[in-house]
Amino acid sequence: MFLSSQSAPQVLAVACARLSVLGLLLLGACAAPERVTQEVAAEPVDMSGHWELDYGRSDNLQARFNSMMRDQRKQQASRPPTERAGGVVVGSPTSSQETLVGLAQMAELVTQSQLLEIEQSRVAIRVQREDNFSLACDYGPDAPVETDYGVGRERCFWDGRQLVFQLRLPEGLDIVHRLSVAESGQTLGIVTSLYSTGVSVPFSIRRIYRRYEPGSSGYRCKETLTRGRVCTTESAP
Repeated sequence: MFLSSQSAPQVLAVACARLSVLGLLLLGACAAPERVTQEVAAEPVDMSGHWELDYGRSDNLQARFNSMMRDQRKQQASRPPTERAGGVVVGSPTSSQETLVGLAQMAELVTQSQLLEIEQSRVAIRVQREDNFSLACDYGPDAPVETDYGVGRERCFWDGRQLVFQLRLPEGLDIVHRLSVAESGQTLGIVTSLYSTGVSVPFSIRRIYRRYEPGSSGYRCKETLTRGRVCTTESAP
């Protein structure tokens, strides 16, 4: 197996720790409202195989962050200050912008994988992601609706042709992955959305992957908020 993956409990614990490190101002004591619902039940779609990130067709993390920051500033400029809650001004420009920075950094962490290996059976799927935690889903008749790890909750389901993973973390943070395969079967799309009680809209990033043969050589790239896209010539594992 070419990927080094963590278990769901491990990533939930890491994500919770990141909330403190990144300084997310997730306002309000209540948990985030339900943000994902299953709309259309359907038969599972075959997503098995090896997939490589297509940077040219994927969203640029820095550009997405800049666009949301501009929208945030426009909204704040037209909105009067709201009441104080727990010593923090809810909806203040500083708190909302810092929350957005934290979400962008978290998005960088959970969408960094360039290579995927997907194993799938009739009742389960496992998405192993390079340098990241795996996404695993049991969707057979006896599968649990939700798994509680103590530090967070996880659930998954098919919504039409999309496979949905939702991680619910403390302090009002949700991470939602939506996976779908093109009709040709050669392209896999993953839309990752991070929801927080500190911002009005989720921070969403779309990653497009194409099928590849393991062992082929080419460019190995990594995109970050601080350094942009950095590429080297290496052999894929």
